[in-house]
Amino acid sequence: MAGVTVARHVRKRSDMEILIISSETEHHFSRTALMYIFMGHMKFEHTKPYEDYFWKKNRIDLKQGFVSNIDTDAKRLTLSSSEQIEYADLVLATGSKSNKFGWPGQDLPGVQGLFSYQDLELMEDNCQHAKHAVLVGGGLIGVEMAEMLLSRGIEVTFLVREDRFWGNILPAEEATLVQMHAESHGVKFRLETELSEIIAGEDGRAKSVITTSGDEIACDFVGLSAGVHPNIDVVSQSKVAVGRGILVNDYLETNIPNVYAVGDCAEIQVPEGRNRIEPLWYTGKMQGEALGKTIAGDKTEYIRGIWFNSAKFFDIEYQTYGFVANAPLDNISSFYWQHPEQALCIRINYQTDTQVVTGINTFGIRMRHEVWEKWLANNCTLKYVLQHLRDANFDPEFYRRYEQDVINTFNAQHADSQLSLSPLHWLTKRFTREQAHAK
Repeated sequence: MAGVTVARHVRKRSDMEILIISSETEHHFSRTALMYIFMGHMKFEHTKPYEDYFWKKNRIDLKQGFVSNIDTDAKRLTLSSSEQIEYADLVLATGSKSNKFGWPGQDLPGVQGLFSYQDLELMEDNCQHAKHAVLVGGGLIGVEMAEMLLSRGIEVTFLVREDRFWGNILPAEEATLVQMHAESHGVKFRLETELSEIIAGEDGRAKSVITTSGDEIACDFVGLSAGVHPNIDVVSQSKVAVGRGILVNDYLETNIPNVYAVGDCAEIQVPEGRNRIEPLWYTGKMQGEALGKTIAGDKTEYIRGIWFNSAKFFDIEYQTYGFVANAPLDNISSFYWQHPEQALCIRINYQTDTQVVTGINTFGIRMRHEVWEKWLANNCTLKYVLQHLRDANFDPEFYRRYEQDVINTFNAQHADSQLSLSPLHWLTKRFTREQAHAK
């Protein structure tokens, strides 16, 4: 996504020659749709955002090949086929690789991560006769793999290091909600459990895993879903500076002139604080647009803006805006609402002293990106956000709305506080809109 977005925006603004090199597939596709190919919901051609003729029509050349060496002095790339390609500007968008932590047996047949199209093909092969899978790590890739495996009738056991699912990201209530929902779909969890070793059977394939507590779990497939890290193998042998990822500034420039990095592989240097790696679809797209402008002559700083992420836990949609920590923070209070019967919840964090909202988690209720971005950028208060929560709702027309339930819960928690809210706002607003519509 990041590299292709660079190419598109360079073409919009210039006539320079553009070449995209990838060893993965001939044409760009939506990586987030890999799971739907496996589950039979889509074919590969359905995952391509652009028709195959798009590239020739827009004079973007494609080459299927693997870059094995980068010579920044000569401005030359060498492919694994020994072909050499010269460049004027070089954009590195090499993405991520699945994490491995040196577990014995981690490279056995039947053990894999899920990132590339080749991983999808490997998973098809590995799952042909599988009955039981063990997934290592409670990340989003693991959630996707679990849903994929269950769609084939394969039992799934999750090994999760934390005391709750996605415990390094979610507060306890949201983590419990998601875990219970996953369990209702057949997922089994082993919390506070880590992988020690993967054991091979007589055929040389993975047959079981050993946990750090000494338990052995029989399986036919092991999914490595303990996160990803920047894919910088080819760059580490060049003069391009690397850390955890390829080091860049706010303009996505590396230490070498005319060499840039975008997407999962880029590590944005922060003068005061921890450098940022942003392995997200929407940030990759934003980085690509900014860099495309820069290469075309309009130097543009990459500004991420308000933090946002979205995902899907089986059929629960998750969104987060701003910052919601997985544990309580000083001077940050939290309002939490959860539906008593359905897998729906909203958490809004806010500064205790000023009531300024700092972030939201929402499960099962869609929110409008532009509305929450505006509220957080303008330091809106908790009371204001709750009074206007309906404005942020992005659920389809006939979905049930829960804003009044949220208000009722808030008022019950703040019965003796001046923060309590009146339901009149909703009635007045609805009446006004209905009047306007009738006119």
